[in-house]
Amino acid sequence: MAQPFALETTAIPGLLICRLTVHRDNRGWFKENWQRASMTAAGLPDFGPVQNNMSFNAERGATRGIHAEPWDKFVSSAQGRYFGVWVDLRPGPTHGVVVTTEVDESVAVFVPRGVGNAYQTLTDNVTYSYLVNDHWRADQSEGYAYVNLGDPTLAIDWPIPLSQAVLSDKDRAHPDLAEARPLAGRQTLILGGDGQLGRALGQLFPQAVRVDIDRLDLTDEAQVQAWPWADFEVVVNAAAWTAVDAAETDQGRRGAWRANAAVPARMARLALEHRQTLVHISSDYVFDGSKTLWTEQDELCPLSVYGQSKAAGDLAVSVVPKHYLVRTSWVVGDGKNFIKTMGELAARGVKPKVVGDQIGRLTHTSNLAACVKHLLDRSVPYGLYNCTDGGQPVSWADIARAVYVAQGHDPDEVTAVTTAEYYAGQSPIAPRPAHSTLDLSKLEATGYAVPVYPLGQL
Repeated sequence: MAQPFALETTAIPGLLICRLTVHRDNRGWFKENWQRASMTAAGLPDFGPVQNNMSFNAERGATRGIHAEPWDKFVSSAQGRYFGVWVDLRPGPTHGVVVTTEVDESVAVFVPRGVGNAYQTLTDNVTYSYLVNDHWRADQSEGYAYVNLGDPTLAIDWPIPLSQAVLSDKDRAHPDLAEARPLAGRQTLILGGDGQLGRALGQLFPQAVRVDIDRLDLTDEAQVQAWPWADFEVVVNAAAWTAVDAAETDQGRRGAWRANAAVPARMARLALEHRQTLVHISSDYVFDGSKTLWTEQDELCPLSVYGQSKAAGDLAVSVVPKHYLVRTSWVVGDGKNFIKTMGELAARGVKPKVVGDQIGRLTHTSNLAACVKHLLDRSVPYGLYNCTDGGQPVSWADIARAVYVAQGHDPDEVTAVTTAEYYAGQSPIAPRPAHSTLDLSKLEATGYAVPVYPLGQL
């Protein structure tokens, strides 16, 4: 009876030995060498192979390696037996750890990015097969990592001594582990890295690559094609068109839809292609303000062009299997924001009129960045999460009064007016949601402690 499919962990994190089901009869054997549904259900990563390579080795003792490339592999045997060797070449506590096993038609091994791979044939006529999840390109070889097959510190017990094996001159010249260049893991990319949220994210993700539109314009096909997307495991989109009223103009409408809908749609396609986790920031403007509390289950119902473009971006991002859609409201951070503006008015002795019939909560960028880090670090289930500051819902006028009090002024210097009164005679004006309060219970259930900031203070 054929053995059932089984996975075995190893001393190298992420390196998995697969015991395949092989059906044998008088004609030979049959196996499902890669079967996405059943294998991923059993715990194998859904690594998305895009290329299948085979290497034929005529002689027993043919030895290749040790090579680590910037992609995952699924290695097996299409014919014959070989001795497989894997060395962790990633930075970290398991750097240099060695795992070996014999591979025949009943064994396959999942090799994560950064783990060096080698094998030695134990029979003549061995066909070594491997699936990879990125296309090979000649210009990528500079990013590989190598280590010598005979490095004494690795102490690999080759079945056939290397002095009697068939090796290439190139493999003989690889450095020992002490001199080998580690192959770092995939990175985090922050789009809109120079904005208020981008800077806050940079504080919590100091190793991330932060870029703005002047370095990577996702509407420019040439720039998109040239960017090394395969180097990134997580992409955080902190960029957006935020000029709500300008979006109501002909030119602004195009800009809002380009930045808030077309760009996220392109990012979603790239995330699917490169198996990335995509983090995207949404907005309370996707709702019409007709409810006093909005949950993650509520239907999209935007009032404005800006809200419509954000809703379209949300829908595009939601097709990515590994996505976090973080919906927020009334964002303030390091830069021009409502609290700073009110503080400047108070310092000048201005007695402003401020909208008092829009209700919601502020979101400090430090809180929003911490939420993103929490979702990623805790491997929280993918999906949509509301994130704002904690505390009672308030109006813009309430916040302005709190700023005035903090500045030592009389809160009555702030006059609350309706939205209609505030914008009377101005054009174009985007309709605002009257209620923007987001339910935070789903986020809190993940263990995130929602901060409560003193009202009116950064």
